[in-house]
Amino acid sequence: MRSYPFSAVVGMDDMALALTLSAVSPAIGGVLIRGEKGTAKSTIVRALTGLLPPVTVVTGCRFSCDPTAPDPDCPDGPHDPATPSTTRPARLVELPVGATEDRVLGALHLERALRDGVTAYEPGLLASAHRGLLYVDEVNLLHDHLVDVLLDAAAMGRATVEREGVSVAHAARFVLVGTMNPEEGELRPQLLDRFGLTVEVAASRDPAVRAEVTRRRLGYEADPDGFAARYETADAERAARIAQARRLLPEVRLDDDTLHRIAVVCASFEVDGMRADLVTARTAMAHAAWCGRTTVHGVDVRAAARLALPHRRRRDPFDPPGIEQERLDQALADAGLDRGTEPPSGSGPPQGPDPDQPDPGGPGGAPPPDDTGPAPGTPPATGSPGEVDASPDGTANGAGDSAGPEQSDRVRVPVVPHGSAAPAGSGSGAIGGSGTLAAERPYRARLLVVPGVGAGVAGRRSPAVTAVGQTIRTTPPGAGAGNRPHLVATLWAAAPHQRARGRRGAGLELRPQDVRVPIRQGREGNLILFCVDASGSMAARQRMREVKTAVLSLLLDAYQRRDKVGLVTFRGNAAELALPPTSSVDVAATRLAELPTGGRTPLAEGLLRAGAVLRVERIRDPRRRPLLVVLTDGRATAGPDALPRSRYAARLLASSSVRSVVVDCEAGRIRLGLAAELAGALGAEHLPLAHVAAGTLTGAVRLRTAVRTRSGPTPDDRSGSAPVEPGSIGSRRRRAA
Repeated sequence: MRSYPFSAVVGMDDMALALTLSAVSPAIGGVLIRGEKGTAKSTIVRALTGLLPPVTVVTGCRFSCDPTAPDPDCPDGPHDPATPSTTRPARLVELPVGATEDRVLGALHLERALRDGVTAYEPGLLASAHRGLLYVDEVNLLHDHLVDVLLDAAAMGRATVEREGVSVAHAARFVLVGTMNPEEGELRPQLLDRFGLTVEVAASRDPAVRAEVTRRRLGYEADPDGFAARYETADAERAARIAQARRLLPEVRLDDDTLHRIAVVCASFEVDGMRADLVTARTAMAHAAWCGRTTVHGVDVRAAARLALPHRRRRDPFDPPGIEQERLDQALADAGLDRGTEPPSGSGPPQGPDPDQPDPGGPGGAPPPDDTGPAPGTPPATGSPGEVDASPDGTANGAGDSAGPEQSDRVRVPVVPHGSAAPAGSGSGAIGGSGTLAAERPYRARLLVVPGVGAGVAGRRSPAVTAVGQTIRTTPPGAGAGNRPHLVATLWAAAPHQRARGRRGAGLELRPQDVRVPIRQGREGNLILFCVDASGSMAARQRMREVKTAVLSLLLDAYQRRDKVGLVTFRGNAAELALPPTSSVDVAATRLAELPTGGRTPLAEGLLRAGAVLRVERIRDPRRRPLLVVLTDGRATAGPDALPRSRYAARLLASSSVRSVVVDCEAGRIRLGLAAELAGALGAEHLPLAHVAAGTLTGAVRLRTAVRTRSGPTPDDRSGSAPVEPGSIGSRRRRAA
């Protein structure tokens, strides 16, 4: 069955253009496609393969060396110039989220090692993707160890294997294409920056477009070959244009004036590093070649900036991605690249109309096999800076809003910069006149870990025996060990017994008792459950703003360490599960921004609800160890016997061996110390709110050390000396001396 045609897409102009430009110039660095589920992300990526020019390789080379410029360090080389060449179609290599590092990088050839007793290298997916496309669906769910492998290959253009007696390096230059749904969590900043271009996609709300998507999908399902044949001419024309643009690209010139203007645009968005300037310049040149020109115009820079800058202007993971069209227009105008410098619109890329009837979706589109597309010619709205989209039930909308009356129920959640006051009327309609207070900018939080060594999902928080990480020892298979054999250790265990076993000829004779499996030491991701006191006492003196800032900072730390997070709040007379445990930290930040305050303090109900959530998660995900973070001042004022009930709930939680941290939010000169008592009942660490920041304690120590260095030991530090109070007799005598 033929795949869905690229030219049959409805709408999706930006996505089609970004993929096309990456095919014209692989040096751009690939494309990241972000969008809600059901928006044809995977369909259009797979359809792109049929448009790529064929690849000429050295016959028999497993690493796809170019006959005109073979890799001098190719493991299958050196290649003789007289070696015949072969032309094959470009490859699309898919990297599954659950792939192993051996499958990605390659490893020792197991069959030859066991049969012949020799060390031979078997190439992995990166070798297969050389000079082609490497596609990662749900790239934001990729394990950290695989992300590290991709980062190394993308940065160096080579894959290096140093393991199990194998030392191999080979070329690995590919166009990296990733798709993701922001609701399932964000991408690591290092890998995000490696994508040259990014596109936001969203489903259209236009009934005409949705009907066209359905019509084409049903036509494809009824007759895949016949449907694809109707778009064969359009696909062939686009493929020819890509090949022509590749040949024209070396002739495209970027003059110094345009290059300076690109630098002005990138600097105006305060992007980090120089990769934004390089990618924008390369994309503008590719766009000019795609349009059949050898000179870069303002329209090329405009298209490049719109695709290359949105994911680089984010200052922290909770900032909304995207660039406002007005701000982009202003930056281009300031750089002297206004619309008056653009060539005629007829010089753009070719169109892909429906052979049967006019295409309401516009140029360059393809309907998804089971999805919808955005309104034609309308880029997804990204909102203004400092706002995060959220639906009425609090779920984040990472793809942005589309025009239409259906979007009138969206709300905007303000994110107040550090030191700014919350906007007037920012309350969420909470009961009893209570409102919301926006958090300030997050800071670097101190590391909270679960003690002991776990065996959970690989992450970056607590010590654990994981499936990936450093091999600390090998052992026979058994409880607590992995199920993948360690080949070298297995061979070493079998080698001393070959004579006794009567081995004849090449190879090794293995027995079940020879098998060894690795014990790997790494770090795991945990479940961080926040239990937040949102009562009226927390709202006093703007204390809730500091609490939200602390939680937001801990959420940022959880995002960076690949944890799951959940949010329980208590106020009034009950506790509420504001966010079930999820990997999407962005959603947690949105729910936190909407959190109202006011009312009494049902501390016992909050602890009991947290315990119930942890019990369910222990059944659902038994390998992931939890960490309960309670943010409260320790007061309990809801119902009779509120304080004894809260202590009983704390002891009940402590009996379940849940690791807990109590963040003491009590303020004022007179303090009751109730949070410290709660920490004692929970068996938890007691942490003042001011000490959540990682630099609080270290800054005090550094300051004290600097004072000692400049003025010698303080009176407190002198052996046998008591502290001297200011104004005392001893202090006056010392000043006189």
